Amino acid sequence: YNQEQDHYICPQGEIIPFKKVFKDYRTATLKKEYRSSSKQCKGCPLQAECLGRTAKEKKFSVTYYKEEYDRNIQRVESKQGRYMKAKRQSTVEPVFGTLTQFMGLRKINTIGLQQANKVMHLSAIAYNLKKYLKFTQKRAKSGAKALRSLVSEIKVLQYLINSYLSPLNLA
Repeated sequence: YNQEQDHYICPQGEIIPFKKVFKDYRTATLKKEYRSSSKQCKGCPLQAECLGRTAKEKKFSVTYYKEEYDRNIQRVESKQGRYMKAKRQSTVEPVFGTLTQFMGLRKINTIGLQQANKVMHLSAIAYNLKKYLKFTQKRAKSGAKALRSLVSEIKVLQYLINSYLSPLNLA
């Protein structure tokens, strides 16, 4: 690809120029079409491999936003991009998986971003409480310790509910 003159060069050295910008009817995205002339491809030794059986000329399309795609791919494949992907996969994605698969949060049936934020906050609270309860139940061995930890858990739950729900104005 030659960026300055906006054309591709085939393996035989022929120029495949830019022809037009069009909107793909299947994906409704902008694309750029590149097309060679049938004269360029006539008698080419790579014609069977390059064009197929029935085509007379080389024609292909590329997304209009190719530069942005390439820049993003380069960013994602960098050292920091791989680190951030691993971090996201280990912290955020398991939470969303648990919320959607096991806690029934497949849809948010509210109107507006403010209401959707409330639903997400409440589901995050529920997720964290379930995680907290699993952690504290493992530590309690005897009945007295279990009762004492249950009382402290209730106090913690009351504190969490009051501190989380008061800024949300759920009333």
